[in-house]
Amino acid sequence: MLLRLALSLLPFVGSALSQTGGPYTDPDNGITFWGYTDPVHQVTYGYVFPPLAAAGGTQPNEFIGEIVAPIATKWAGVSPGGSMLQNLLLVAWPNGNSIVRSARIATDYVQPTAMSGPVLTDLPSTKVNSTHWKWVYRCVNCVSWSTPGGTRSIPIDGSGVAAWAWSSVAVDSPSNPQSTFLEHNDFGFFGLDWSTAHVSQAAYDIWKNGGTGGPTTTTTTTTTTTTQPPVTATPYDYIVVGSGAGGLVVADRLSETGKKVLLLERGGPSTWETGGRYGPTWANGHNLTKFDVPGLFESMFNDGNPFWWCKDINVFAGCLTGGGTSINGALYFLPPYSDFAPTTGWPVSWGNHAPYTAKLKARLPSTDAPSTDGKRYLEQTFDVAATLLKGQGYRQITINDNPDSKDHVFGYSAYNFVGGKRTGPVATYLRTAKARKNFTFKNYVYVLNVVRKGAQITGVKTNDTSLGPDGVIPLTPKGRVVLSAGSFGSPRILFRSGIGPTDMINIVKNDAAAGPNLPPQAEWINLPVGYNVSDNPSINLVFTHPSVDAYDNWAPIWTNPRPADSAQYLKSSAGVFAQASPRLNFWRAYSGSDGKTRWLQGTVRPGAASVTTSYPYNASNIFTITAYLSTGITSRGRIGIDAAMTARALVAPWFTDPIDKAVLIQGLNDIVSNIKSVPGLTLITPDNTTTIANYVNNYDPGSLNSNHWVGSNTIGRVVDENTKVFNTNNLFVVDASIIPQMPMSNPHATIMSAAEQGVARILALPGGP
Repeated sequence: MLLRLALSLLPFVGSALSQTGGPYTDPDNGITFWGYTDPVHQVTYGYVFPPLAAAGGTQPNEFIGEIVAPIATKWAGVSPGGSMLQNLLLVAWPNGNSIVRSARIATDYVQPTAMSGPVLTDLPSTKVNSTHWKWVYRCVNCVSWSTPGGTRSIPIDGSGVAAWAWSSVAVDSPSNPQSTFLEHNDFGFFGLDWSTAHVSQAAYDIWKNGGTGGPTTTTTTTTTTTTQPPVTATPYDYIVVGSGAGGLVVADRLSETGKKVLLLERGGPSTWETGGRYGPTWANGHNLTKFDVPGLFESMFNDGNPFWWCKDINVFAGCLTGGGTSINGALYFLPPYSDFAPTTGWPVSWGNHAPYTAKLKARLPSTDAPSTDGKRYLEQTFDVAATLLKGQGYRQITINDNPDSKDHVFGYSAYNFVGGKRTGPVATYLRTAKARKNFTFKNYVYVLNVVRKGAQITGVKTNDTSLGPDGVIPLTPKGRVVLSAGSFGSPRILFRSGIGPTDMINIVKNDAAAGPNLPPQAEWINLPVGYNVSDNPSINLVFTHPSVDAYDNWAPIWTNPRPADSAQYLKSSAGVFAQASPRLNFWRAYSGSDGKTRWLQGTVRPGAASVTTSYPYNASNIFTITAYLSTGITSRGRIGIDAAMTARALVAPWFTDPIDKAVLIQGLNDIVSNIKSVPGLTLITPDNTTTIANYVNNYDPGSLNSNHWVGSNTIGRVVDENTKVFNTNNLFVVDASIIPQMPMSNPHATIMSAAEQGVARILALPGGP
């Protein structure tokens, strides 16, 4: 049950999930559960607990739960703790007329293994029939459990987030409770007030022993009447939604003009400067968080408390100050001419990006030697890969000194770290914006939709009723809204605002909470929001070489790093921890059978996400080359929403054109073509039991995802050349979603350059505040 993106609960103040659970009574057994029915797959997940202990007492360590699923559900799983890693995972499936189930745990994003401790008992209303299967169970030793990082628990006396996973593919051995299975087809979350999900001990005892009947709740309801002072909303000249690579640039440049600017971020703080405090214990007292230390990048993906990922988007997306720039590898490649050329879909007027990229460079310089002592560390993979590439006619360059040179070149990985710390737009653009009195920044504010009357936007509706009546924040009479919520977030806001394809708006219309906020159907704006989506298809090759230090595959960096390295970083922001994991990048151009040129980018780093091989190998010597296809790819997908308002890829954007796959296979074969010329170098994934072509053909489609999504609000289709949404007067989009074609490289810098140009165009338009 690879809840690859399932996350642990967010300690949000004033946060809101679009999916929230509540009480219901199962008609078969009379048990009152607190849970949720997923509207997409029609699976119900429920929990109920014994009463809470009195103050100072020992809290109960068990609960009763159920999963009720249509027969098309081949397996389903839950994580009441809200995440995959280091959490109780319960998985079940039908086998004939019986339910097979198990408790599992995962220490990484791999197949979960049996979990010792929990005791599962099936209750009598468990059943399988022609239309549904139901698992009703008692789970003892399931509220708290031990992990290598300490004791974890469900917050049964507070609020939290539960996760679920769903699959339409049967497990490998249905009769075996420990059967293996493929990654889930879908997953999701719902918020629960666990503190209310308790019944009297008498009722719980009846249910846990298989009895039925109504409960006696342990809580009482008191009704009081209070008069709250009316909320007065402050109008703003500009409201910017989202504090990622686009939004921070836009908000800072708007605030330079003296206009009243509000920047809204749905997540919480990240770096220490922004109020974040989530750091490794080995850095206590040094004012460092996970998001400050570049070398902690790999720990983003195996932390048992990954509160930074968005819970209502089914790919990795950062919901915190800085967005993706606070949690990515910070690879920073200045855009070549092609990134804004008419040949890649941009308006002619955007072709001269140089002045805007220059503004970006002035604020945020790049470095390929980020350690403060000027030295490079852990460079064995660079040396090995450089030898391999030179044998294929590549030449070494300083990448950002030659942004238009992207064929048969390689160089040291470039970053925007400064002083050995993650910098990005947070420590530059946000810092200067926050120093201005006309700028306001709010965390934990979730924008649901823009408020509009026909073409005119009058404000935004949020989850925070302290900012305006019913959460509505108004604009000044000539005010403007800029959406910078990303390739998934911005389309969803548009859908919920009556802008986009009719099928998506109808999903919103049918939602009890979102539907009433839509404008009248006569004012819906039909635009291709969510179409033309691209993402790099990427494939990992894993090698070994005796000179390589895999750095323990980055596993101990959060809890138990190498003492000399952590000490060096804490002393002077130098050494291994001053850099993320990539060490080398390379590019090569390929001509496809359709006559179009496609570029391949490669990234080399110590360690590996996974290894599949029949070879014996030394795990201390592994490294990975990830090959991506970028500019020139012709495959496209579609982003939309489902009935739960979850943003997701409706059509995956990888290899919809088979020529893209053929080119990537050619590129991979070229990468390994001269492997024998590098003494000691061995390709272990794939190994010699398969070919590169078969390896790619059998690659997990979900693992092709590079999380470099662009195009869902393509310029020229959804927004005009000034980034204004068509058929609106004052609504703009400036983020990755307007980019019409995959950029040449990791899109971080390209998005920021686009934001510099986009905000300049917004400010130049007449009729604004």
